[in-house]
Amino acid sequence: MIWDTHAHLDDDSYKGDFQDVLARMEASGISRVTNVGYDLASSERSVTLAQDYDFFYAAIGIHPHNAEEVTEETWGKLLELAKNPKVLAWGEIGLDYYRDLSPRPIQKEVFIQQIKLANEVGLPIVIHNRDAHQDVMEIVKAYPPRYGGIFHCYSGSWEMAEILLKLGFYLSFAGPVTYKNARHTVEVARNAPMDRILVETDSPYLTPEPRRGKRNEPTYVREIVKKLAELRNLSIEDVAEKTMRNAESVFRLVYTRQKV
Repeated sequence: MIWDTHAHLDDDSYKGDFQDVLARMEASGISRVTNVGYDLASSERSVTLAQDYDFFYAAIGIHPHNAEEVTEETWGKLLELAKNPKVLAWGEIGLDYYRDLSPRPIQKEVFIQQIKLANEVGLPIVIHNRDAHQDVMEIVKAYPPRYGGIFHCYSGSWEMAEILLKLGFYLSFAGPVTYKNARHTVEVARNAPMDRILVETDSPYLTPEPRRGKRNEPTYVREIVKKLAELRNLSIEDVAEKTMRNAESVFRLVYTRQKV
């Protein structure tokens, strides 16, 4: 059984065959999926999915692309969503200097504020980091998440990974670990401790080989598990079991935390 720890199944691309996607998940042993918000509306949709389906869980938060849209009302509504027992994490949050869709100072401000809110409500954080390694590192050192965190779709170096692992973070691997040019990602996936590795699809994005170029879906997380098994000289069953336990570990506090 496998936990796809990061997906966006509320995306419009699934409107025509959503139930078929779920059926393929069940048939392929994908037993849990965390649907991750990137703005207020997608966070609300993620919570709705988690309420409607036993095997769905939710993460809520504001992506750096949407940082400029935030108001005080946004924070209030997210804090209300955080009361739902199926909200497992605050994310995805972070910095994106590749597209720069929000000004960098605002991205940083919103990132820091969300770490503080996650600490307030007792949730781990899910970090989006694209071409912003130095600033992300400085922020998580200055404002450490009290309840742990995940670097989603890890893209940094092994040297950066070593620091993050010492800080207590989990590293999540998605489709890029299967790409031929993913030298740094492969190095990290091969060397990171097995008790700190997660798997995800980031559906509908980042489809793994050999399906690259098509819409992604949680069933394809098996390709990530297969790649990790090859890199680690483990069985697919071992990687599936270990990453499931890791997901349960990083999300462990949500089952006992005090609701706001």
